[in-house]
Amino acid sequence: MVTQISSGTDEVESLPEGSSTHPIRLLIIGAGSRGNAYANAVTSSTSAVIAAVAEPIAFKRKALGRKYIWHNGHRQDDQEFEDWKAFLKYEITRRKRIEAGENEAVLPGFDGLFVCTLDETHVEIITALAPLGMHIMSEKPLATTLKDCLRIYRSLKPPGLDQPQAVFSIGHVLRYSPHNMLLRNLLLEDEVIGDIISIEHTEPVGWWHFSHSYVRGNWRKESSTAPSLLTKSCHDIDLVLWLLCSASASSQDPPHLPARVSSAGSLSFFKKSRKPAAAEGATNCLSCPVENRCIYSAKKIYDEHRLAKGVTAWPVNVVDAEIEDCLATHGMPSAETKLLKRLAENYDDTTPQEEIDGRPWFGRCVWESENDVCDDQLVTMTWDEEPLDRDNVPSIRGRGSKTASIHMIAFTEKQCERRGRIYGTRGEIEYDSKMIRVYDFATQEAKTFHPPQLGGGHGGGDVGLAQHFVKAMSAVRNGHMSVDEAQKVHVGCTLEDAIRSHAMVFAAEEARRNNRVVDWKEWWASNVEAMMR
Repeated sequence: MVTQISSGTDEVESLPEGSSTHPIRLLIIGAGSRGNAYANAVTSSTSAVIAAVAEPIAFKRKALGRKYIWHNGHRQDDQEFEDWKAFLKYEITRRKRIEAGENEAVLPGFDGLFVCTLDETHVEIITALAPLGMHIMSEKPLATTLKDCLRIYRSLKPPGLDQPQAVFSIGHVLRYSPHNMLLRNLLLEDEVIGDIISIEHTEPVGWWHFSHSYVRGNWRKESSTAPSLLTKSCHDIDLVLWLLCSASASSQDPPHLPARVSSAGSLSFFKKSRKPAAAEGATNCLSCPVENRCIYSAKKIYDEHRLAKGVTAWPVNVVDAEIEDCLATHGMPSAETKLLKRLAENYDDTTPQEEIDGRPWFGRCVWESENDVCDDQLVTMTWDEEPLDRDNVPSIRGRGSKTASIHMIAFTEKQCERRGRIYGTRGEIEYDSKMIRVYDFATQEAKTFHPPQLGGGHGGGDVGLAQHFVKAMSAVRNGHMSVDEAQKVHVGCTLEDAIRSHAMVFAAEEARRNNRVVDWKEWWASNVEAMMR
């Protein structure tokens, strides 16, 4: 399919790469922790290659490049870009040269890209690059507002286009872990507990992890990012919808959608009213009189518990991206000095608000951080009975009334190791991130499953997503499947599915803020459906 793209006044046609024996070539946009996670997942588990990186911070860009692209060898012009705009300019020029007949002199293009930048930048990047017709994987959340999610939807599926022209994947990695794929199979294919009646799902964020990311870090304020339910738990919402809405792979039934959603939650602890009196007026851990007794001491979390023990990976390398290189080159004393200098950075009443909001402050007191996102939130969804006619006989199989609760909680020992219970008509399932226990009412016996742990992030979900995305791209490029078929068979999540799970988060937030129960179908019709056309 020929697609017009534009950048300013430039226009150029998208040229198909066609069937090829060369490996899938991918661009990573954003060389932070998630960009590196996906680069590792791709190179360790697929035949695809990371062919280029776009990242404005030179140290991060070159570090990812050395590890996954040029491996300390000679860098080519098409292997690193200062940002996504530089890549777009390069790609338009590359395609114009092909149009002009310079094929042999033009470097090969890219099959797909990973968008791994800050959440609020996704909409600008994806809407600008969508007309290129490249396959796109966006880290979750898709965008920070419903309006921007729908802008992305329309850019990927413009009005008048029945089918998308490229594969799209969203970073809902929980769908792709061996654990959750087995859980879904047990529930929907094997029906080991009969019809599902209720699910209780908990995401334990982890006490210090929440303080790192959602109190001191980039995701601490709704005004500059989004609610924590979106930035942290949108893929938990997606997981529950995947388990309770979608039919089994062998079924053609429409999804069984919720009828109502409600939510309750607040910022309960990380606020000034909870600050210990003994901390007095201190706003930074390094100048606090009770730092040595505080469990949230930044010095303890980043230095004593990690760097001092030789750990330079996340979260230490988020505080200072160059810490690993500093430790290796100059030794521990220099690395600790460098880290503590970063932790000592602070702001006061004279600091411009734009500067405060524009970066994380990892040494800041957790009760003085201007954070406002929920640290404890519960979402409840309910389904009505919706029978389908099967051979002119009403059937409620898999479509009975049911409920789901999703609890995001900061104050936990476990860190992102999901757990829950699922209640059915013939049995009960208990699960955490490592096991699934099925109890059968008829036999009064239990069977425990221990799915393989593939390594990497999210219980192998990062690897699983990378593998499915690459399979989908390969199937399309080699002509084995249409985009729509590859999207359904390999990605297993349509663009509409991604929009639905994000929309559910925004509906839950509306319910929480207004202290009401939202009628899901009415809300969807008035806020989403018309805007998708």
